[in-house]
Amino acid sequence: MGEKMISIKDISKYYRVTKRDTAGMSAVLKSLFRREYHEVKAVEHIDLSVKKGEIRALIGPNGAGKSTVLKMLSGVLYPTSGEIQVMGYTPWQQREELVRKIGVVFGQKSQLQWDLPPIDTCQLNRIIYDIPSQVYHANLEYFIEHLNLKDVISKPVRQLSLGERMKCEFVCALLHQPPLVILDEPTIGLDVFSKQEIRKFIRQMNRDRGTTFLITTHDLDDVEELCENITVINKGKITFDDTMEHLKTYYSHRKILEFHFAEKVDKEQLMDYHVISCDRNSVKIELNRRKMDTQECIQKICGQFPVMDINIANISIEEVIRDIYQLG
Repeated sequence: MGEKMISIKDISKYYRVTKRDTAGMSAVLKSLFRREYHEVKAVEHIDLSVKKGEIRALIGPNGAGKSTVLKMLSGVLYPTSGEIQVMGYTPWQQREELVRKIGVVFGQKSQLQWDLPPIDTCQLNRIIYDIPSQVYHANLEYFIEHLNLKDVISKPVRQLSLGERMKCEFVCALLHQPPLVILDEPTIGLDVFSKQEIRKFIRQMNRDRGTTFLITTHDLDDVEELCENITVINKGKITFDDTMEHLKTYYSHRKILEFHFAEKVDKEQLMDYHVISCDRNSVKIELNRRKMDTQECIQKICGQFPVMDINIANISIEEVIRDIYQLG
């Protein structure tokens, strides 16, 4: 687990963008001959390390810089400054060698051909990646078995469900046994059952073959179920980089208390508390235990109102991540 698959040191990526002056025709004509530019900072002074055998989440709101980072990791873009090493390769200088060592799955961009069966794309990838026949057939058989694709792999893509197509995307991306796989929204649009199948397969590949995964997703269930480590990027900067356990520990002082009352209680009667929702005879309160102990809060409310039932829960991972986004 000590070997680094990805090493990013102090990278920044700036874009030079033309200033557009729309204040009249003269300004437009002037810009044709004398253009002015301004600098857009896509990512700024980012450090990131991913170890061999790790499943790491890289998450952030739209426009945060995730896609820019992925493009630099795969060699499509080069950084304005800083250093990137992916399995010992400098991506934009050794892209041809690197792409043979990584797998990429895009939830919103397919490598499958609409009118052809997935097996045809698999055979094409065998040629592109120069996969030995024995390795190709062994991997294909393994994936078909573990993803339950026996009756799917030879059907035209247009006849497949979204979940079946996504499983076939994984097969095509992993046939050449890449030690590092980048997943961009791998479960987007999938039903609950298909999501569980994909997550199970990712865990199995990580456990059985030691495959390293870097996952970008807006589905925080993916993050909770798959990732031990999480990196949050917002406005081009890293705002959190630690384990999931530490993330939960940092926010463990926040609890959600749900009270059910014997009679209707108005929100105005609970002005001293952080009320999340109030619906007739029930109310949800977010409690900061650094300001008030859970037991103290319960005793106060029970002393004021006729309480019939109480539920106590940890703050959700969605709330935690949203707070990190806002702080960023």
